[in-house]
Amino acid sequence: MATNFSFTDSNSKNAALKKRIIQYLILSGNSSIADISKEMELSVPTVTKLIMELLEDGYLLDSGKQNTNGGRKPNIYGLNPESGYFVGVDVQRKRVLLATIDFNGKIIDQNDIIPYILENTPEALEQLCSIIETYINNLPIEKNKILQVGVNMTGRINSLSGYSYSYFYFNERPLSQIIEEYIHIPVNLENDSRAMMYGEYMAGSVKGEKDILFININWGLGAGIITDGKLYYGKSGFSGEFGHISAFDNEIICKCGKKGCLETEASGYAIQRILQERYAQGSTTILSDKIEGDGDITLSDFVDAVLKEDVLSIEVLEYVGNNLGRWIAGLINIFNPELVILGGPISQTQDYIRLPIKSAIRKYSLNLVNQDTNLIISKLGERAGLLGACYLSRSKVLDML
Repeated sequence: MATNFSFTDSNSKNAALKKRIIQYLILSGNSSIADISKEMELSVPTVTKLIMELLEDGYLLDSGKQNTNGGRKPNIYGLNPESGYFVGVDVQRKRVLLATIDFNGKIIDQNDIIPYILENTPEALEQLCSIIETYINNLPIEKNKILQVGVNMTGRINSLSGYSYSYFYFNERPLSQIIEEYIHIPVNLENDSRAMMYGEYMAGSVKGEKDILFININWGLGAGIITDGKLYYGKSGFSGEFGHISAFDNEIICKCGKKGCLETEASGYAIQRILQERYAQGSTTILSDKIEGDGDITLSDFVDAVLKEDVLSIEVLEYVGNNLGRWIAGLINIFNPELVILGGPISQTQDYIRLPIKSAIRKYSLNLVNQDTNLIISKLGERAGLLGACYLSRSKVLDML
């Protein structure tokens, strides 16, 4: 389904140059024709012609003359925020988060958090499509100005083909196509960890770094990878399956069906299991009522217990952090990143998780490699995936990836 973005479906040289101008303005902000010409290594007349066409089509705005210390004052051009919009949908285990950005990347709506149970059933898929459609219909913008909807989910997702192999893989058609036909807007399907990484890269804690690892510590484990400023997908789009490294000889069956995955000893599922085991062995915790009840300890419950200095919760987190740090050390040895970002719900424990991971990294990685790697907590928190879905949609439309 083609977008209504007039030159994105054209292979002409002019169309490609127009995209490059918009890409430049997204990354650099408002600029003059002279600056754009210099950056793109094009003649001033060529850039002037392209700028005038973009102005006529409504994608750019003329911001008037720039103040200078002398000489002729150049006109400054920037993106028209109302020329197109992008919706982000972050599908989580028990809720759906939705947001919208304008063409300039400004968030115009991010208040919708809808209760939702992610289950691999046709009914859950129908409900998800209905949630997205209702949200879009309630936005104060024309539907035909929404250029793309970004949907990110956990699990194995091939964003190029639009297939999800962990959820809703009971139809021969790509999941992105199914949702697209329901809402009548182009859809980009993405893995949640990769979307979180991109959210941090575009609007979070990244300050110019080009080689970055993002570790999503959630119920499961995932990783987002940026190398030389570009998202790394791998051959089939499945890069970042960090949680399914065969790390332990523990006979514990992972959610993927294999035994001994890193997730079995270093994830939200592992935390829930270990808490219950240690409580049964006689340890005390402020989570005892929940353990003795239905046993359904949420990650928010656990984070709250850690921040309230519950000793058992802190001990479990240190165990998980040491396991994580040992294998993050391996990734650092392989990728030699400038930055490692800890994200996902468990990262909200801040230094309680960062410090044991940092200690293990120092112990298990090469000093020459890790000394230039900064380890930080996600700046965007729970909004990382949501904003990442928005920005990824814009970047896919404009061929920025």
